[in-house]
Amino acid sequence: MPAVSKGDGMRGLAVFISDIRNCKSKEAEIKRINKELANIRSKFKGDKALDGYSKKKYVCKLLFIFLLGHDIDFGHMEAVNLLSSNKYTEKQIGYLFISVLVNSNSELIRLINNAIKNDLSSRNPTFMCLALHCIANVGSREMAEAFASEIPRILVAGDTMDSVKQSAALCLLRLYKTSPDLVLMGEWTSRVVHLLNDQHMGVVTAAISLITCLSQKNPDEFKTCVSLAVSRLSRIVSSASTDLQDYTYYFVPAPWLSCKLLRLLQCYPPPEDGAVKGRLVECLETILNKAQEPPKSKKVQHSNAKNAILFEAISLIIHYDSEPNLLVRACNQLGQFLQHRETNLRYLALESMCTLASSEFSHEAVKTHIETVINALKTERDVSVRQRAADLLYAMCDRSNAKQIVAEMLSYLETADYSIREEMVLKVAILAEKYAVDYSWYVDTILNLIRIAGDYVSEEVWYRVIQIVINRDDVQGYAAKTVFEALQAPACHENMVKVGGYILGEFGNLIAGDPRSSPLVQFNLLHSKFHLCSVPTRALLLSAYIKFINLFPETKATIQEVLRCDSQIRNSDVELQQRAVEYLKLSSIASTDVLATVLEEMPPFPERESSILAKLKKKKGPGAVSVTELEDSKREGGELNGGGDRGPDTSAMAASNASTPSPSADLLGIRSVAPIGAAPTSAGSLLVDVFSEAGPTAASAAVNDDGFLRDLEQPTETSDSLLVEGSGDSE
Repeated sequence: MPAVSKGDGMRGLAVFISDIRNCKSKEAEIKRINKELANIRSKFKGDKALDGYSKKKYVCKLLFIFLLGHDIDFGHMEAVNLLSSNKYTEKQIGYLFISVLVNSNSELIRLINNAIKNDLSSRNPTFMCLALHCIANVGSREMAEAFASEIPRILVAGDTMDSVKQSAALCLLRLYKTSPDLVLMGEWTSRVVHLLNDQHMGVVTAAISLITCLSQKNPDEFKTCVSLAVSRLSRIVSSASTDLQDYTYYFVPAPWLSCKLLRLLQCYPPPEDGAVKGRLVECLETILNKAQEPPKSKKVQHSNAKNAILFEAISLIIHYDSEPNLLVRACNQLGQFLQHRETNLRYLALESMCTLASSEFSHEAVKTHIETVINALKTERDVSVRQRAADLLYAMCDRSNAKQIVAEMLSYLETADYSIREEMVLKVAILAEKYAVDYSWYVDTILNLIRIAGDYVSEEVWYRVIQIVINRDDVQGYAAKTVFEALQAPACHENMVKVGGYILGEFGNLIAGDPRSSPLVQFNLLHSKFHLCSVPTRALLLSAYIKFINLFPETKATIQEVLRCDSQIRNSDVELQQRAVEYLKLSSIASTDVLATVLEEMPPFPERESSILAKLKKKKGPGAVSVTELEDSKREGGELNGGGDRGPDTSAMAASNASTPSPSADLLGIRSVAPIGAAPTSAGSLLVDVFSEAGPTAASAAVNDDGFLRDLEQPTETSDSLLVEGSGDSE
């Protein structure tokens, strides 16, 4: 057992701690503690003339017992009495006990506040620091009300010692974070800002933490700090390690202060003053140059300090986004870290390059590292680094490298961690849509996505591919052929069945000429998956079957037999039963013309913001998709979206086309405007772009979640009334 330090002559405390450490069991420890608590309680109650030493010793014991995890319900008044002592050790123990054990709602707060006021006005720097530390540690609203106006005066007073100024700045920061409405700088603002010019580096370091916090809430009031921060940063960056010897950390001058100055500058736009801006650019160039110099020490502390300043400087360069030369240099510097042996550096480099990729000045420079990033995605052991690599690939993707990046992300999906698969799926779907030059490639990509990670393909993804296929005549035949082939796989994900049912129900006639994909073969293929699917998917397949009767009259008898079987018309699920009964009745008594009108091809959907993009924003936060990306999508995807002219097949189609955006509408719906008369969409719904009731126009029937006629699904009194509605539409 190591020897117990007696510390400040409190032998009784040392013996008590030794006894606790020597206890053989928990029961023995509790017994010893209870004995000591009884002794202390009797001393406090019995002997009214306890000297300061005894009070300090017993309060220390109570504090130690509390730190062992036991409740303390007495001794608070004795600790408050210690605050009035003129001895440093007694006052220190009193403040320590109060900081740890006194609740902010305690009845003793008023007494404590009086003792603190006495110490703050004593002009004894040691006592002032103890009082300020106590205020910061407790940080209650009552203390903020009592001292928020007093502490700024202490902070800027000319006769206040440097150590007290540091404590005052940090104490004020604590109060501002807990009660910002009570800390009003007002007349003190300019004097607090000028602390950046203080000769004492410790005061500057403490003051800049306060100023940064205040600037984030009130930037205009503190904008004069920019020129002073640049001036101070310039002096630090240009100084040798011997100039700031007391504040040099492993040959790096004032690294903490440098980082704080760079972080403060990120609260403001680039300086308008040309001289200040030039000086700042010179500082940033110097920091980048120093990063290239050979290390002055092999110790990790030296490299950590250098890299901390470097990454803050790069963050400032990215924040300004106005100096092409600095942005490219920053990108090249980060590129060197992508293969660094330190995992943290690789992570930070990837994270910073994600932001750089959104800048028009550095996007091309970021793209030069694509092979390194792909390699990181494949070989990194740390999942967080792999996720940042995937984020960077997403950020650097454009028309020139889209196919390569999407292929690599699809390949990675097969072995990706489950925690990031959903996000990866969304990103692949967005990139495939955004940069699709050939929409057959887009269809292949989404079907591959469903095959590889079907469980993580949300409804938004397959809804979106349906919308795009319906809106583009040139891809409908290819989509039908491809999904037909995909459905022939022995193990087929349910999302693939949904896409297959929808596309074949709408466009199966485009591949029916091939004997290998004849109408009956298509139907049998879809129906072979029926018993494996959930109720919503079965409902969609039933709608596809009735569409088949319209497209392929020769399949009518086979499909009616399926609809007529007990498993359908007597199904325990009301939705499936109703569909089977109504579709059977519709196919039996409706004329060919009525059937063709009721079951006509879906009209094009109006373009809105991609629901996939909306979901990614929701998952990652508002900053997940940058403004640059959205502008890129308008420029690059504009000419690819929208359906070609389908021709005036029916009055419903003509009316629908009247409210459909032009073919130049962009893929992500950035420029789209809701059609006149369309129902307002809910902000919480992410699915409205494909199956909104306002999607097809008033002349065509509304559609529900599986994309087929809502009129066929709503409860009706009889099946005959449904046919009357259908007949009315055809007229």
